[in-house]
Amino acid sequence: MMQVHCLVLLSLCCGALSMPRPQNNAGVSSSDQKLAEEYLNKFYSSNAKEKSSFTERLEAMQRFFRMKVTGQLDTNTMNMMNAPRCGMPDVAEFSTFNGRPRWQTNSITYRILNYTPDLPTGVVDDSIQKAFSVWSQVTPLRFTKVNNGEADILIQFSARVHGDRNPFDGAGRVLAHAYAPGARIGGDAHFDEDERWTNSRAGFNLFLVAAHEFGHSLGLNHSEDPQALMFPTYRYVSTDNYRLPQDDVNGIQSLYGRRRN
Repeated sequence: MMQVHCLVLLSLCCGALSMPRPQNNAGVSSSDQKLAEEYLNKFYSSNAKEKSSFTERLEAMQRFFRMKVTGQLDTNTMNMMNAPRCGMPDVAEFSTFNGRPRWQTNSITYRILNYTPDLPTGVVDDSIQKAFSVWSQVTPLRFTKVNNGEADILIQFSARVHGDRNPFDGAGRVLAHAYAPGARIGGDAHFDEDERWTNSRAGFNLFLVAAHEFGHSLGLNHSEDPQALMFPTYRYVSTDNYRLPQDDVNGIQSLYGRRRN
C-alpha cells in the first residue's frame, strides 16, 4: 500500500475528512476556522474507527510542535498552521512509515523529469545530488542519476494538480511532498513550481527541501525534534558542509544501518 508522506515542507496527503466543528473557539474568523479544519484533516487525521474530535486533533498538533496545549486556535497555533512545510502527515520523534517500508537494495537510481526555471539546470542537478549525499554519508546507500528510462525515484516540478491526487496549493504553505519506498509512484518526490526555488537563503532553498523529501523517499516520516531535518516545517540553515542532525541519523540508520567505509 503506497503511503504519501512529504517538506512540508503541505501536501503529502490530502484526506478531506469531515470533522466536528470546535466548541470553544468562538472568536475565530471563518477563514481561520476553515484553514484549521483543512490543516488538521490533512496532517492529523486518525486511522481509528472513531475519528478524533477537532479539539483532540488540535491538541495533538500543539503537542507535536511542543507548544502550550490549549485546544484553542490561538495566535501561535495559527502561525504554525500558516508556516511553509512539507505535505506529509506528522508523527512523533524520528519515525518510519507503517510497515517500515525501505528499499531492498543499497543502490538506488533517480531521474529528474523536468527542471524549475528558477535555477540553472546545473544548479538543480548539484542541489539534488547534494541532497541525496547527506543520506549516503551515514548509510551504505548509493544514489545514481539516470537521464532516461526507469528509475527508483522520479523527481518533478509541478504546480497545482499534477497527476497524483495530491494537488499543490499555490505559493506558500505546502512546498513539496514525496512517497514512501515501493513500486510505481513509491519514492517519487514532487516540488511545487509555484514556489521560488533558490540555492541561497532567499525563497526556498532547493537543497534543504529536497534533502527533507528524500528522507521520505527512503522511508522516514516526520520528526518532532525542531532541529531535525525531518521536522515538517521549513527553516533555512547554512548549507555549507551540511551534516544530518543526530535524530535523522538515528532514523535512517534504523532502516539501512551504518555506512561501512
